Amino acid sequence: MIIANAFSLQMLSKFPAHVDIEEIAAADVSKLDLESAIGHTDTAAVLSSILGKDIKPNRVNVALQPGESIIVAQLMGGLLPEGATTLPEGFSFKFFKVTVQA
Repeated sequence: MIIANAFSLQMLSKFPAHVDIEEIAAADVSKLDLESAIGHTDTAAVLSSILGKDIKPNRVNVALQPGESIIVAQLMGGLLPEGATTLPEGFSFKFFKVTVQA
């Protein structure tokens, strides 16, 4: 499953499209076999720390087909300071599973 730090309409391969979005716990995300689509090194480092697994920075385009899902790690609290390896006080990540309906 792909993990990204954002969801964009560009990720949808067909229109019209319907998506389901559900929040998912970090503990459940950490159990998944993840392919990174995290474009920023600092974000990848912080997610690696939170999830307890190596998330490499990987700036790629994602095209989701009907029936496919992606995990979105949404940073809450602002922008990460440059060079961050842990979350600053007041920041958090929420994880969402976004599924394109078939």
